[in-house]
Amino acid sequence: MKRSYYIAGNWKMHKTRAEAAELAKALVDRLKDGKHKYLAAPSFTSLETVAPIVKGTNIRLGAQNCAAEEQGAHTGEVSVLQLKDLGVQTVILGHSERRHLYKEDDELINKKVRLALSRGFEVILCIGELLEEREAGRAEAVCQGQVRGGLDGVSAGDLGRVVIAYEPVWAIGTGKTATPQDADAVHAFVRKVVGGLYSPAAAEQIIIQYGGSVKPENAAELMAQENIDGALVGGAALKADTFVPIAQFG
Repeated sequence: MKRSYYIAGNWKMHKTRAEAAELAKALVDRLKDGKHKYLAAPSFTSLETVAPIVKGTNIRLGAQNCAAEEQGAHTGEVSVLQLKDLGVQTVILGHSERRHLYKEDDELINKKVRLALSRGFEVILCIGELLEEREAGRAEAVCQGQVRGGLDGVSAGDLGRVVIAYEPVWAIGTGKTATPQDADAVHAFVRKVVGGLYSPAAAEQIIIQYGGSVKPENAAELMAQENIDGALVGGAALKADTFVPIAQFG
C-alpha cells in the first residue's frame, strides 16, 4: 500500500498578518492543482487572517500548539475551543522546540493530544532525538518513548487522525539533514512501534512525515523512501518559492 503524501508548513514565530495573508494567497494559487495533502500553520495571531484564504481549498489550516486544558484561568494559553472557532483543522503537538525550549514532557503532550482528538482535530505528533542521544545510540529508544508517551490512551479509532512527524532535533534549522536512508530507517522503526501498540494494519496506514531542513533540493529523494510519507517544513515554508517545489516534488 502506498500512503498519500502530506506536506505541512510550520511558519513558527514569523509573519505579520499582512505577510501571512500574502503567503497564504500565493500557496492557494500555486498549489490549487497539487496532488498531495497540504497544511499551513501560521502563528496564533494570523490564524483568523489565513482561515478565510485557505477555506474550501486543498490547504488545511493548522495551529502550532494548544493548551492542555479546554478553558479556564490559563494566562497566555490558547484553547482547542478557540482554535475550533477559527476553523483550525489540525494541531501540531510535541514539536522539539516545545519539548526542549519550553520543557513540555510526554505527559503534557499526551494530555494535549487526547484533548485535541476529543474535539475532532487532526494531530501532528512530533518526535525526534537530540544529537547527543543519536551519538549515544539512543535514537530509537528516544523515539519509541515519545511515540508511546504521546499516544498513551489514544484509541485505535482516533489513531486515524494522528500523523507522526519525525524530526531529528539536530537537523532542525541547522542545514543538516539525516540522509534519506537514515531517516527512512527511523520511520520504519516508528512504524513498527505503532504496529506493536495497535496493529500491523494501523502501522501500514499511519502517515509519518520527515522534518529537519527539508529543502526543494532534497525533498524528492526523501519522499522516495518507502516509509517517508511527507514533510513537516520549517524555514522553507516561509516563502512560496521554496515551499511550493517541496509540495510539488516528483
